[in-house]
Amino acid sequence: MAFPKRDDEKGPQDAADSAEERGKDSKYDRSIIEGPLGKAVWKIAAPTMLANIFGGLQGLVDHIVVGNVVGFKGNAAIGVSWQIFLVVVVFVASIFTGMGILVARFAGAGQEEKVDRTVYQAFITALFIALVIIAPIGYFASPMLLDLVNAEAGVQAEALPYLRIMFLFSSGMMVFFMLAGALRSAGDAKTPMILGFAMTSLNVVLNIILISGFGPIPSFGTMGAAMGTCIASGLIAVYSFWNLWNRKWVVSIRQKTSYAPDWSVIRKLFKFGLPAGFQGIAMNIGGVFMLAFIGSLAQSAAAQAAYAISYTQLFSLVTFTSVGLMGAAAAVAGQNLGAEQPERASSAVHTAAKFGLILSAFVGIFFLFFPRQLLAVFGMTEPAAVEIGVQLLRILSISGVFVSVALAYTGGLQGTGDTKSPLYISIISQVVIPLGICFAVQQTIGLEPWHIWLAILAGHFTRCVLSVVRFRQGNWQHINVDIGITKA
Repeated sequence: MAFPKRDDEKGPQDAADSAEERGKDSKYDRSIIEGPLGKAVWKIAAPTMLANIFGGLQGLVDHIVVGNVVGFKGNAAIGVSWQIFLVVVVFVASIFTGMGILVARFAGAGQEEKVDRTVYQAFITALFIALVIIAPIGYFASPMLLDLVNAEAGVQAEALPYLRIMFLFSSGMMVFFMLAGALRSAGDAKTPMILGFAMTSLNVVLNIILISGFGPIPSFGTMGAAMGTCIASGLIAVYSFWNLWNRKWVVSIRQKTSYAPDWSVIRKLFKFGLPAGFQGIAMNIGGVFMLAFIGSLAQSAAAQAAYAISYTQLFSLVTFTSVGLMGAAAAVAGQNLGAEQPERASSAVHTAAKFGLILSAFVGIFFLFFPRQLLAVFGMTEPAAVEIGVQLLRILSISGVFVSVALAYTGGLQGTGDTKSPLYISIISQVVIPLGICFAVQQTIGLEPWHIWLAILAGHFTRCVLSVVRFRQGNWQHINVDIGITKA
């Protein structure tokens, strides 16, 4: 008489057959774990990149309108404020990284109840942090944070109301980021793209009106950019909540059992997400201190404006596409690891890196040969600022290649559950190396703008090399991800 095998006695083929059985009736897109890899990666990456690029129009419009209405100090104010805002908000976003790891793994295994439970717990946790912690602390700490980055008085006057509005009303943006990450991890990148298009279109219209004024509506200047952003993201968040509650999408927050906080799931979110959060905080703290070095230059306002436009805005054409590929690498690798196909997961990350290399090289051509024309779009005509911006863009034409490859492998590591390695790599490459170079040069021969730009390039190169090496070691294949089953 033959007895059925226990779970711990099942071999690789038994496990594969079991995963296949679970996925037969799954509502998730099975082509991610069964179809051609290039198509699977592109299916997630292309809509995400389009949404990111289109979403970047928001920042472009902000800088263009503010640059023409307020002047380059308004550009500097938005750049400085956004850098500070990201340092704090990235902590909430870390929960979404943990959520994405769990959702991708469970979707690959066809476990719908675990996917929805994870998304709901991420939703309530993020809202609590955004409303109860970040909003009040951010509002009162804003003046001190602006002092920290050496923003001059004129820039601070423009930046303070912008920054306070962003802190107070960031919850809508958090809901959108959470939803987009959950849908992509579950294999649906088209819905967040459509929502992103809608939010950005609404944002652009509101920002143009609120920044420059229209009819009876007065001009709010730099502050109007924050107002438009928060109104647009808030409206999209309300619409998204309705769809999540009514099970209109591939993920849902409607629960079959309890709506109370599930600490076993929340602990998993922080276990996998906190290293990514600390990584983001470290990188953005590095960015804040980099702004402090820029603020210490003889032409600080011109350099900060050049940095805000060249690095924060124009370089986003590289980072937005690369982040899209990072998300695709994370989702496809995570789902395939959930389906117990580690070799396919590895190949997916290599494929994403190749796409990133090609796209960043293409964008770099424009940075290298047409820098003045790109800066002129933002109304940047002040000679000193233009000259500094041209230097930075030409260096970024090379740096973008390293960033794209690094982010693809970062996505592969994070998507499979290894969030600690990217943290350590980021501390070394985005904090220690660039800031160390700037400090050493400042203390010896005196700091010039091009020294800072080369320090940024050195950090990106280091991040690329370390990320590739760590992923190829293959330790990510053995990370266990699970949250157990709830009792009815």
